[in-house]
Amino acid sequence: MSNLPQISEAEFEVMKIVWKYAPISTNEITEKLTQTTSWSPKTIQTLIKRLVNKGALSYEKQSRVFIYTPLVRESEYISQESSSFLKRFYNGDITAMLSAYIENDKLSESEIDNLRSILSKSSKKGRK
Repeated sequence: MSNLPQISEAEFEVMKIVWKYAPISTNEITEKLTQTTSWSPKTIQTLIKRLVNKGALSYEKQSRVFIYTPLVRESEYISQESSSFLKRFYNGDITAMLSAYIENDKLSESEIDNLRSILSKSSKKGRK
């Protein structure tokens, strides 16, 4: 896995919009984020600039409008963050993490059923 840029929680909110709607203009990003956050348009523009400087976003100027596209794939970024979290808090042991979540009632019955289904599918793949 390549070295992906460090993205703050606020920057991640911007990235979620870009991943979902790219290519997307500054005004469209701002419109969507002002509906779900209390951020000013200036704050959102600052976050976009940071993401461009970090190499997470690229842009193209089309007449007077900037259009943004991600340079980082969402799945790759989430995978890196999940792996980092697992290493940091559970020494890379996913069983310990899941046990902690289950023991502290952090997983609902439907989430546990989904995990069972995923594990079942995975074990069937391993037998082929």
